Amino acid sequence: MPLTEAEDIAKLLRETRVIAMVGLSPKPERPSNAVARFMLAHGYEVIPVNPGFAEILGRPCYPDLAAIPRAVDMVDVFRKAEDVPPIAEAAVRIGAKSLWLQLGVINAQAAALAEAAGLRVVMDRCLKIEYGRYLTG
Repeated sequence: MPLTEAEDIAKLLRETRVIAMVGLSPKPERPSNAVARFMLAHGYEVIPVNPGFAEILGRPCYPDLAAIPRAVDMVDVFRKAEDVPPIAEAAVRIGAKSLWLQLGVINAQAAALAEAAGLRVVMDRCLKIEYGRYLTG
């Protein structure tokens, strides 16, 4: 079951330092870009993953998770729900600790696959909103 309890989500956010954002857009008006900028401003390292770009937000952008040359704590997904299972499989392969599916991204198969491999999963929640809810104030 994906994490839903406040203390579990807050703990995950406190333990996470490096976030690979799959589907990060270079366009400032896109939700993924706003979330990435917010997380960067709050001390997280954000690694863009988007095959269409070499750099986003001044950071090297990778075509897929396997191309990232360092350890990743969280894979945050800004893609359509039907695109998530192979991303979940890749998150497992690279040794990510968690899989976060953004608001509106719901895929029980991907969540079950990640959980079976030991990843903590959050589904249908916004990283920026949850950070604001649990780690500020």
